[in-house]
Amino acid sequence: MTLMAERPVISGTTPRSGFEELLDLLDELRVPDGYKAEIIRGSIVVSPWSKGYYTRVMKLVCNQLEPHLPAGHIIERAPQLFVFPRVERAYGPDIHAAHERTYETSSNHLDGEGLSFVAELTSTSTRDEDLTDKVETYGKAGVPLYLVLDMQEEQAIVFGSPSAKGYEVRFTKPFGEKLYIPDPFGCTLDTTGFQAPEQEAQEQNEA
Repeated sequence: MTLMAERPVISGTTPRSGFEELLDLLDELRVPDGYKAEIIRGSIVVSPWSKGYYTRVMKLVCNQLEPHLPAGHIIERAPQLFVFPRVERAYGPDIHAAHERTYETSSNHLDGEGLSFVAELTSTSTRDEDLTDKVETYGKAGVPLYLVLDMQEEQAIVFGSPSAKGYEVRFTKPFGEKLYIPDPFGCTLDTTGFQAPEQEAQEQNEA
């Protein structure tokens, strides 16, 4: 849904932007259990959290990348909202890594430009945004690495070398193969075990 609000102007104060008001609405929003809320293209978008087996995949990613983190950085799967005020976006990535000082705040709005790595595991409801809007936002914000695990197509895509135009580098491998993760990690991600459980995979093929 797109939320548009009338903003009263009070003498002697600076009017709040529409994005700031959306952040306030996001904080007040009662999101059902099992769902997360983000700000994408001027709208508050509510989508379901990951399927059960995504937890296994996220753990595999974190375990492999943690030894290669830049000094002082940590990698987390805990839900956090990262804010990008310049482009009026706020995302809750599935996996995120940043310098530990990025998390040293009492605010629940974390600095998106402090990220060193972010990963999204796609769902049918979020796949388009993960592969378009978030690629552009993370790249222009200077986030060094963005990993998309396309759970529908069963392939891993890593974007690197961010610039004002977005990401300049992209590597893709099907699940089950090894994917090179560029600097500042400079390692290989083994995507073995990223596939859906065998029974679910069969059901998807039959559908």
